[in-house]
Amino acid sequence: MKDLPVTRDYRRLFLEDVPLLDVRAPVEFARGAFPLAENLPLIDDEERHRIGLRYKELGQDAAVELGAELVSNERRERRINNWQHFFDMHPEGVLYCFRGGMRSKITQQWLRDRTGKDFQRVEGGYKALRRFLIDEIDAAAGEIRTLVIGGRTGVGKTLLLQHLPNSVDLEGLARHRGSAFGHYAIPQPSQIDFENALSIALLKHRAKGNLPLIIEDEGQNIGSVHLPLGLFERFKSGDFVILEATIEERIEITWQEYVPDALEDFRQVHGEENAFRAWHDYVMRGFGRIRKRLGGLRHAQLADEIEAAMLHHRETGEMHQHKAWIRTLLIDYYDPKYDYQIGRKKKKTVFSGDADAVKAYLLSRY
Repeated sequence: MKDLPVTRDYRRLFLEDVPLLDVRAPVEFARGAFPLAENLPLIDDEERHRIGLRYKELGQDAAVELGAELVSNERRERRINNWQHFFDMHPEGVLYCFRGGMRSKITQQWLRDRTGKDFQRVEGGYKALRRFLIDEIDAAAGEIRTLVIGGRTGVGKTLLLQHLPNSVDLEGLARHRGSAFGHYAIPQPSQIDFENALSIALLKHRAKGNLPLIIEDEGQNIGSVHLPLGLFERFKSGDFVILEATIEERIEITWQEYVPDALEDFRQVHGEENAFRAWHDYVMRGFGRIRKRLGGLRHAQLADEIEAAMLHHRETGEMHQHKAWIRTLLIDYYDPKYDYQIGRKKKKTVFSGDADAVKAYLLSRY
């Protein structure tokens, strides 16, 4: 396995979105991966377990011998076919295992034997790439400047971010809206996967120069994932801009997000037949989380209102009755919570206005 090509240019891999072939076992991939990586393992989870036991009992040579026995003939050919297809689709791609050692070298060699071509592996493998991204988060925490968009629930902060350059959608990366009703139909990423995606986004931003980064005002926790402390503290130090909207505008934005958009997400995940029930249960679980803040009586009244809107929706297909309970939710739950939090933060506000005014102000800062 001499003279198999390697790359150490981790920065280029992420800045240029180079396709990555991950040949680790699925259980390793599930613990942590990169956004553009495809998992086509050399050995599956059961094979990895058996080889690991053999290594502990009899050493490396015996483990390698068992690996060759397990991945032979048809299995070997099937896996080489998968890798070859990957590189046919992504000739610029690179491959890696956990440390850039035996598994990725075997993959390279088998591909060379089959195709006569050399494909690069990442020196140091997943572990080196992960270390690079952790270091990049630490670097960003020391250097990055931020413009932070705040405002009441439903004013359209995330919508505004989508129309601004040099922005990062933290909630999008976390797959969570940062509230009791914040869950998407698709589960949140693991903490490692969230950090990897965040680090790559920051790496790309910093590569443009030390321009201010536009982000939404977030707590350290976004659902089940959290921002690394140093980065969170840096984000908090940015200039604060407040986005404003009328209550009618906020109801419309929140309704679109909580009802049509959310229901479509559930259709994509659960299928047409099961989507409504799954979405209904998601709404009621979220509503159950705020019972203490609303108080028992108000919570029960609003629960009846939500169920009535759900029944009307299911029977007629008409969704606008949901706007009544969304109005109450904004006024009785989200607004008092926002008033309390904004009073505690005591941030210096450099600008406030509607979406057009805030967009014009932020663009003027570049």
